[in-house]
Amino acid sequence: MGKRITEIPPGPFQPTWESLRQFQVPQWYMDAKFGIFIHWGPYCVPAFGSEWYPRQMYIEGTPEFEHHLQTYGPHKHFGYKDFIPMFKAERFDPEEWTDLFRRAGAKFVVPVAEHHDGFAMYDSSFSRWCATKMGPCRDVVGELAEAVRAAGMVFGCSTHREEHWWFFEPGMRFDSDVRDPEYFDLYGPAKPESETPDEEWLEDWLARTCEIVDKYRPQLVWFDWWINNPAYEPYLRRFAAYYYNRGAQWGLEVAINYKEKAFAEGTAVLDIERGQLSGLAPFFWQNDTSVSKNSWGYVQNQDYKTAGWLIGDLVDVVSKNGALLLNVGPKPDGTIPEPEQEILLEIGRWLEVNGEAIYGTRPWVIFGEGPTEVPEGGFSDTKRTEFTAEDIRFTTKGDILYALVMAWPESGRVTVKSLASGSRQAPQEIAKVELLGSAAPVTWTRDPTGLHVQMPAEKPCEHACTLRIALS
Repeated sequence: MGKRITEIPPGPFQPTWESLRQFQVPQWYMDAKFGIFIHWGPYCVPAFGSEWYPRQMYIEGTPEFEHHLQTYGPHKHFGYKDFIPMFKAERFDPEEWTDLFRRAGAKFVVPVAEHHDGFAMYDSSFSRWCATKMGPCRDVVGELAEAVRAAGMVFGCSTHREEHWWFFEPGMRFDSDVRDPEYFDLYGPAKPESETPDEEWLEDWLARTCEIVDKYRPQLVWFDWWINNPAYEPYLRRFAAYYYNRGAQWGLEVAINYKEKAFAEGTAVLDIERGQLSGLAPFFWQNDTSVSKNSWGYVQNQDYKTAGWLIGDLVDVVSKNGALLLNVGPKPDGTIPEPEQEILLEIGRWLEVNGEAIYGTRPWVIFGEGPTEVPEGGFSDTKRTEFTAEDIRFTTKGDILYALVMAWPESGRVTVKSLASGSRQAPQEIAKVELLGSAAPVTWTRDPTGLHVQMPAEKPCEHACTLRIALS
């Protein structure tokens, strides 16, 4: 591995939190609102459990351990490394993927450059364990970057390498290939999670992360949760200064995603995994979640969410000053599973009608109204109930206020209580009310109990519908 000292390029940013507070959230990011996350690596070959199979398969007593023994034999003779030749990606077509994401209405795309398993999906100069030298024998990240940019979308990357410090440690507890010195450059260091990363590891982590920046110029770099380990703090500051100065050199607006409190407020963009905020945030943030409830990577028994559920998440997040990064998990051959394609295309059809109320919008004075409570915090993405026609979310663009009604009202009538005449948040007169996607006029009245809208007989789309309200 070897210690490597990464020099920070010249530019406006220094590796201090005070200097890094100069960071400005990119305009493209605040306008885009909706992106695609991609978890794809050798862990999709066993297609069992989740993308944590590489670790779980070495923990005695887990379903993954038992499945591995029964399916592939003893871990000493068939370890995680042996899935790599089976990860062929023979049908991987970056243009086809990109076309799907574009049709889904996504504006940015974030593949996993390296997951906890230590297999780089890019052309790494630091490791033989990468997609250009093994498995697909293609620069997956590089090819996707080219296709995404050609389609007019923004390209980002995630790296989860920080967790690799301890990811394969269970394989050190018994006779497995993790103990074999020949493969230590893949499985190592394999330390206990309680052990603090050393300087050699941290310098190597920084060098690898900066290589991703320099080779692929991502406009978003997403970090996973273990960067909250205190040992990473000075290295995060160094990385941010490096990356933000590179962005300034290239004339590109760039941003970093972080979890919990790894970065000082105002120096990067907070990301909440599989969860949301319960109220309107004064800062721009992101929710990352997956189309599946049980795994980020491809597995055979996915428990999928519905497109309607995910559209509800998107609307709720955007109304609270956030963006949604939605994950898919391709198969080993490089195809995206049909159910995932269908979910994305259904979201895309909804955005064709309602995208005006999402893209380029900003929050209103309140995020919404209605009975459905959205729990706050990570890993709560399946804990709310279904949204109802009484749940309304707001976004704005200029003099237009959008009221997104989260379900079609069977009564044909919507009341927006927050727009009652004389209300504090909506003192203006209402000049016009329209329903996006519908040519039929809507009739409305306004009184001290709310804005009352009689909807047309025909729904303009499935799922949430949008009232376009011109304020005078």
